[in-house]
Parts: sequence; structure tokens; C-alpha cells
Amino acid sequence: MNIWHPYTQEALDGPPIRIERGEGAYLYTADGRRLLDGISSWWVNLHGHAHPLIAEAIARQARKLEQVIFAGFTHEPAEELAARLSAILPPVLSRVFFSDNGSTAVEVALKIAVQFWHNKGRPGKKRIIALDHAYHGDTIGAMSVSADSPFTAPFEALRFPVLRTGTVEQLEQMLKERTHEAAAVIVEPLIQGAGGMLVHSVEFLKCIRELCARYEVLLIADEVFTGFGRTGRMFACDLAGVVPDLMCLSKGLTGGFLPLAATVCREEIYQAFYSHDRSHTFFHGHSYSGNPLGCAAAIASLKIFESEPVFERIAAIGRIHGERLDALKTHPAVSGVRNLGTVAALELRVEDGGYLSDIRAGLYSFFIDNGILLRPLGNVVYVVPPYVVSPDELHRLYDVIGRALSR
Repeated sequence: MNIWHPYTQEALDGPPIRIERGEGAYLYTADGRRLLDGISSWWVNLHGHAHPLIAEAIARQARKLEQVIFAGFTHEPAEELAARLSAILPPVLSRVFFSDNGSTAVEVALKIAVQFWHNKGRPGKKRIIALDHAYHGDTIGAMSVSADSPFTAPFEALRFPVLRTGTVEQLEQMLKERTHEAAAVIVEPLIQGAGGMLVHSVEFLKCIRELCARYEVLLIADEVFTGFGRTGRMFACDLAGVVPDLMCLSKGLTGGFLPLAATVCREEIYQAFYSHDRSHTFFHGHSYSGNPLGCAAAIASLKIFESEPVFERIAAIGRIHGERLDALKTHPAVSGVRNLGTVAALELRVEDGGYLSDIRAGLYSFFIDNGILLRPLGNVVYVVPPYVVSPDELHRLYDVIGRALSR
């Protein structure tokens, strides 16, 4: 049976590269090459490939309990992970619902938000407000709150209608007029990832938080990408001093080892579901919700934050990003640069901008040929390395980018 690969046009793209193993910031191919992973293998790998502490934690857990239905049952890894998340999240985010990937974490948040108002006797509050350029995942609800794009175009008949805004002023006017029907505002705090690594100010996020509170609308922070240190703090919301009503977590949650996601929320939201009326139950679940192996990996990843100088590494990455982007921003091929924490992006000056830009394929091949894994978002080249990348390795990434621009 032939494999159908994601986000790949197999009529145009080359054959997939077989990877035999990973170690630290590197991937090793079957034909003997070594690739420096500049995108953390789709933004998930935090502490380096095959980190022994996480691998050992998974092996220990696999010998004890690999899976159990999470409806009506619980287990120690899930309870410990919930406690560890509670220790690094704002105290008011006291309830966690486990699922298995970023899209489902978003689906859970959207459904909780809508049913919260339904259970509170206000079923008219069911509309979701999202930002321009948003990306929240590829399932139907997550696609619906994502912006119109080549990703979503074939599925317009399936997407539910969403109110969309690009500025605080537009949002305030929208909330004034539609408070009676608005259930939640969903945002990618500070960085819109797949939309082109677009960076927003902390003031923008603070204003959204204030408006949601003023007009009785829930705020959902999609920290699937930005969580676990990517922006320089454990969560992007921390940089703005903002506490959302719901937060979506995945990607780096397990350090890149296993699929796992969590949607956390305030106690008062949970209480709207805690009822002697069974119709108030949150009728949602996944076969692998709270999977013990995933929880064990996540616990080990969070322990690494305590046992290794992770935030020192993050700060070093941020400094090098700033230095190298400052030197590249005046390059004639570059129309703009953006960075925050461990995330850096260069927007290239091309006629056919956007995700389907023809420049992407040539850049990707050039990077691979030079021993670098970078996967441009159309004409946006971004760098999101594992935290264990060394300064020399990160400089090498930028040296290759510089050669690509010269071409």
C-alpha cells in the first residue's frame, strides 16, 4: 500500500526522504545524510530528537499501562500531568480536558464555549469570532475558524460561518452589536503561525482580553504552537499578562514524542457542565484521550524544563535571531522580518506571494541539498529550531538562508 503524505503535492514534489534516526537537532537519512532540523519537525520537538529522558519515561510506562478508556477511569500519569500543568498555568485555569492533537484541542474549546452558554440558558450565544489570517487546524471546526485560504477552499460547504476581525476597533464594534450572539473569540496569541509567522503586540492581546471580559464573551487562546517556551515565556499569554478563559495546548506538550493535547479552562466554565441534568454533559471524547504513554512523555518533557537550562537556551536562540535578522532585513530580496522568542521569519519579495508561491519548492530543495530542514510557508522562510540547537548550528542555518537569498 502506498502512503499519502500530508501537505504534499506528489505530482510535483520529490519522493519523501527516508529518515532512519534522530539525535539532538539532527535527522539522519537512510542514504547517509545529516539534516539540521530548523523547524522542530513541524514545531513539535522541544528538547532534541530521541532525548533519553523522554524515551525512557515512555518505555517505563509502556511496561506498566499503555492505554485505558478515559471515560469512567483515570490513571497516575494523567493525574500527575494535570498537576504539573496546573503548576505552570494561571491558577484560575483549573480544569483540563485531554485529547490528541492541536486541531482536536481547538474543537474541544469551541464546543465547550458554545455549550457553556447553552447550559447557562443563553443558547443564542453561539457565534465564534476569529482573526484575519488565522490558522487553527484542519478538522471542520478548526478549519471554520481559520482564515479563507487554499487549505480551506474546497471545504466551504462544510465550514460553519464565523465572524472575523483584524483590528481591536473592528472587534469592539462587533462585540457591541453582537454580544447577544457571540460565544467566544479565538486567537493565536502574539504569533499567527501558518498565516505567515505574523507577530502581534502584547497590547493587541491585552485589548482583546479586556473587550471579551467587558462584553461577556469567552476568550480562547490557541497556544498549540506558541506554548512551552516558543515565545520566550512558557506561554505567549504570559508575555502579555493575559489569562484567557480557555487555552489549547499540543505540539510541544510531549516534547515531540507522541500525540497529545489538552484544553484547559476556568472553574466556572466547568461548573456549567456539572449538573444533575445529564443533558449538560460534555458529550465529547477521543479513543486516546489521556493516553498514559503520551502523559508520561509530557511529564518527562516538563521535568526537562526543571533539570536543564531550557530558558537560557531559548534566550540564546532569540538573541541570535535578532542579530541575524537585523543583518538580513535590508537585503533586496527581503520585504520584511519578524521574530519573537525562538520564532523568526523572513518575508521574501516576490510577485506571487502567499502559500502557493512558486518560490517555495526551489527554496525547500536548496535547503535540503545544503543539509538543512526548512519548510517555507510560500514566500515566508521561518526558523523554529529545537531548543538544543547550538549557536554554531543556528548560525549555519542563517548562512544557508543567506546563500539562498543570494541566488
